[in-house]
Amino acid sequence: MKLSERMSRISESATMAVTAKANQLKASGVNVIAFAAGEPDFPTPTNIKDAAKKALDDNFTRYTAAGGVPALLEAITNWHRRDLGTDYGKSECIASVGGKHAIFNVMAAMLDHGDEVVLPVPYWVTFYDVVNYHGGRCIQVKTEESDGYRLTAAAIEKALSPKTRIVIVNSPNNPSGAVVDRAEFEKIYELTSSRGILLMTDECYCKFVYEGDPFSVASLPGSKPNVVVIGSLSKTFAMTGWRIGYTLGPKELISAINNLQSHSTSNPTSIVQKAAIEALNAPQDSVVEMLAEYRRRRDYIVPALNEIPGVVCPTPGGAFYAYPNISSAFGKSGINSAIDFAGKLLEDQHVAVVPGEAFGTDEHVRISYAASMDDIKEGVARIRRFMTELS
Repeated sequence: MKLSERMSRISESATMAVTAKANQLKASGVNVIAFAAGEPDFPTPTNIKDAAKKALDDNFTRYTAAGGVPALLEAITNWHRRDLGTDYGKSECIASVGGKHAIFNVMAAMLDHGDEVVLPVPYWVTFYDVVNYHGGRCIQVKTEESDGYRLTAAAIEKALSPKTRIVIVNSPNNPSGAVVDRAEFEKIYELTSSRGILLMTDECYCKFVYEGDPFSVASLPGSKPNVVVIGSLSKTFAMTGWRIGYTLGPKELISAINNLQSHSTSNPTSIVQKAAIEALNAPQDSVVEMLAEYRRRRDYIVPALNEIPGVVCPTPGGAFYAYPNISSAFGKSGINSAIDFAGKLLEDQHVAVVPGEAFGTDEHVRISYAASMDDIKEGVARIRRFMTELS
């Protein structure tokens, strides 16, 4: 069968691939410590599940508007206004089938063949593949491990060209956990807006910031014409499997995405929309509790990793990932890359991590500490044993 050329520009998600292999081992009875999947280990809060059950009981199971029911759009914009200080209306908002879908829609609406997208490194795997799929070209901006992967406007400026259409900023960052501070974010916005470049801010982890308050660049006065916000309920409300996300942006862009979505997925699942309304409108106690627990885990795992000889791990400012440098293992026991490291770690010690090649670097692995403290302690012990036994 001959597939389209565009399919050669997209690959399997590395995180999904590692998780699938780990699950195969688990199914065969192996005790695997799973640090690969980027999803909360908390259950979806009861009130959200109850809202979905009520939607079923009320037979809310038919088509809705392609971009979501008005009550959901209002809940999204109100939540974003209340927590992040923005001022979006329903016509500037669309609900999607998860954050990935929102990103896909924006790239489809904005990119023509050869357009450039500035992508800071390390980057979340999906950005790179979705840009390539739509015929765009990723211009990578390296951030330094020694500086905690801090992204700067000065670094972005060097990557801009007349072909630049979009600059992507993911803060807190997946995989590094790095957070762009407000002052630098403002500089980035001033740079992109002055050149008519769309600034796409992925706020998937915006509520999981350990120091200071969450910040959205879309809250800056007059920024709405030049910013598009990608959001998701997956991490904030432990709703990964529910598949619900959103986009906030200029009316013209949202209208175009609505047309596209009407011919692709149509509406997000009706009962999930009701669950999302409850998540956004109800008290946010579960979010506060998750953040406190992630901070506790971060404060254990990062020092513990840095105590392992040959491992260097900057302290993440948000999200729930550690991104250690494991290149000291290269040249030992047949390990010459992060892919080799991750494969042998899973094979020998049954610890699943994601190799850094998936995120644009080749000396790191991503460790998700969205896991129990028992698993974190055992997983770190196994990594220490693995590093010690390399020869």
